[in-house]
Amino acid sequence: MPEPLRRDVRLLGAMLGDSLVEYGGRELLDDVERLRHAVIAARRGETGIEDVAALVDGWSLERAEQVARAFTVYFHLTNLAEEHHRVRTLRERDTRDAEPVRSSVEAAVEEIRAAGGDRLAEVIEGLEFRPVFTAHPTEARRRAVVTAIQRISDLLTRLNAEPGAGESDELERRLREEIDLLWRTALRRHAQMDPLDEVRTAMAAFDETIFRVVPRIYRSLDAALDPERAGARPPRVRPYLRFGSWIGGDRDGNPYVTAQVTREAVMIQADHVLLGLEHACTRIGRELTVHEGTTPPSAALRNALAAARTGQPGRIREIAKRSPEEPHRQFLLYAADRIAATRERDADLAYGSPDDLLADLRLVQDSLVEAGADRQAYGKLQDLIWQVETFGFHLAELEIRQHSELHEKALAELRGGGERSEMTEEILDTLRVVAWIQRRFGVRACSRYVVSFTRSEQDIANVHELAASLGADHAPVLDVIPLFETGEDLERAPAVLEGMLAIPAVQRRLAGTGRRMEVMLGYSDSAKQLGPTSATLRLYDTQEALTAWAARNDVKLTMFHGRGGSLGRGGGPANRAILAQAPGSVAGRFKVTEQGEVIFARYGHPQIARRHVEQVTNAILMASTDAVQDRAREAAARFRPLADKISDAARAAFRELIETEGFAEWFARVSPLEEIAELRIGSRPSRRKAARGLEDLRAIPWVFAWTQTRVNLPGWYGLGSGLAAVSGDGADLGELQEAYDAWPLFATLLDNAEMSLAKSDRAIAERYLALGGRPEMAEAVLAEYDRTRSLVLAVTGHQRLLENRKVLSRAVELRNPYVDALSHLQLRALSALRDGVTDEAERGHLEELLLLSVNGVAAGLQNTG
Repeated sequence: MPEPLRRDVRLLGAMLGDSLVEYGGRELLDDVERLRHAVIAARRGETGIEDVAALVDGWSLERAEQVARAFTVYFHLTNLAEEHHRVRTLRERDTRDAEPVRSSVEAAVEEIRAAGGDRLAEVIEGLEFRPVFTAHPTEARRRAVVTAIQRISDLLTRLNAEPGAGESDELERRLREEIDLLWRTALRRHAQMDPLDEVRTAMAAFDETIFRVVPRIYRSLDAALDPERAGARPPRVRPYLRFGSWIGGDRDGNPYVTAQVTREAVMIQADHVLLGLEHACTRIGRELTVHEGTTPPSAALRNALAAARTGQPGRIREIAKRSPEEPHRQFLLYAADRIAATRERDADLAYGSPDDLLADLRLVQDSLVEAGADRQAYGKLQDLIWQVETFGFHLAELEIRQHSELHEKALAELRGGGERSEMTEEILDTLRVVAWIQRRFGVRACSRYVVSFTRSEQDIANVHELAASLGADHAPVLDVIPLFETGEDLERAPAVLEGMLAIPAVQRRLAGTGRRMEVMLGYSDSAKQLGPTSATLRLYDTQEALTAWAARNDVKLTMFHGRGGSLGRGGGPANRAILAQAPGSVAGRFKVTEQGEVIFARYGHPQIARRHVEQVTNAILMASTDAVQDRAREAAARFRPLADKISDAARAAFRELIETEGFAEWFARVSPLEEIAELRIGSRPSRRKAARGLEDLRAIPWVFAWTQTRVNLPGWYGLGSGLAAVSGDGADLGELQEAYDAWPLFATLLDNAEMSLAKSDRAIAERYLALGGRPEMAEAVLAEYDRTRSLVLAVTGHQRLLENRKVLSRAVELRNPYVDALSHLQLRALSALRDGVTDEAERGHLEELLLLSVNGVAAGLQNTG
């Protein structure tokens, strides 16, 4: 472990230890330490796992809860220390004389430029990255915990800046105070979140990070394209980031997301972005103290100020008194007042649209250029222009999602002419709210309508017909997006899109958007149905087929990747995933869901957010080059027969397991599946319907529960059988190793499985699986685990898991013993609950211990769903 990271972990851990002693006496800290030493000894083979279980079983339930809380808080502090070290490492790499940082935009620009031709300008012109934030319930931390951790982070940053002795003492005192507060704060929610809570939680990422970091990202690309006089010339980059959100718009299976919630969600977003723009414009206006003698205003700016003086004489007089003979400053401060009026809905002063604000900002910019003040024109003022272009007055495009079956039922009711059900009225109200949002903020603020479980083009036509039923003056402009989730639906995707071309509403929209179309691919349900290996290959085939379809039909197709945070739901490093996409499918555009804990992991700190977006940008640029596409195309053609054999065997193994009679009941017994709902980590129910079958279970709790058991089954199960089928159980690995070296898709498949296996633990998993009372099923899972682990190591050439990923390997190895501690605590609670507990007080303590440990394991593994 690097020394700075070790120092931070020790400091935070020691302060937590002091809090434990102050709270529960030395005995509490001693018990925590006994468990810590026991799990480390078990990892080293110095003691048996049964000895650890005996230690945990010997405590009172109250003591077990306290120990679980201690390990959970420790993980929050360790995660914070690792985040600080990541930031420290990024800053150390960013030196003036060094080579471009790997996977940066500068590295991509240099590589594409070195290849020659005009490809760089073409790719940059079409560049587009659309992260879409979703409220999928995978953020297990309360907002109070998140904000407490942020305060600790701020203090640690200041302490690491080498302050003087007096300031250092005060910072340490405050750090102790905040860690003690975190220890005493309830770690899990006791009240159910509602959708607007989720909207407000996501706003923290926009307020603290995204709003501020976007201009820096554009400047990085701008400087890479043309370092000469960067910041003192017109930018070479147009805004290519477009944020979206499902939070408050996704109602598929969530009865709490209503038309009224959608309306309120967009207003919360608007309030936050307008406040951000107001503050930025005020700050820049106050700082732009250029005098009219050194920087005379243009005639256009003089005329604009004169018009403002006529319309708002008192306001302009007051601004002029504070900023005499500073016309540029005056006009920006007046613009800030108008932004405030827009937020407060003061019709006399408000801007009608973001374009009106942009016109005013560019008027000031042009005047500064005319006066020779280029650095003032293209400095902070340009940052503000980029922010308005990126966020508008709505912050993120709010997208609607609903299940195809509900549209079908609603349309049948409308056509029947009888009484309308509550759900039909709700669907129509939602469409009315979309139209209202468009009138208030523009079409760009809310036009995408995602149809879950699209089976045919009729599912798309149904939404257009429902919208048309509102009347021409009240219907919204819609981009209806098919979402293909099952294996069969993915296969049908090109045919469905072909059928969509015959829908008149789709034809009109294509004509209005320059033949742009969007399609969404679901990673979660396909993986739950087919297993991770076959789902990966099915998605690749679909991308390949859709790319060919788009080329034939002259459609500019964007593929929207519905990826989860976990490896079992399409997660993993985003930049590597992009480079593994089917050739031609990226074409300079990438849209992806950012879910749950992933939002704060990737966008919670400005430096990390910037690095993440730069890595994705690098991958989009590189994936769109001929060289990368040609290599991938050749590898796919060469190794596809091999991959098909792997897929067939992997799918058969996966389906055999989940189709075993009683599997759903067994899964519920060996995991905290049903108890996870009590964590209240989201507003959405864990099942689409009241049925208890596996098919109605959402993919997130499916993955979350397997993560808790330390099996991580959705990330690897079946791959071992697939690799064994083509290698004679490992006897002939030559072609597999060649495929791993040459084909990005195959390499990503194995690397992600390796990561998933590294976060699992066979010995602890065996204890969970034994709870189900089905030894033959437990044996099947463990045999597949052994097979997959052995063959993944053999094909990759690694001696141990994550051998080639030192940073990640270190993080996993650092965490695993402490996760083990929480797993043993969870097993105590789960075993007792599965055996049946009649005493209500005891049951309450067991459930609290279980849920505390679930929260802690999620923090330790940094994965939920």
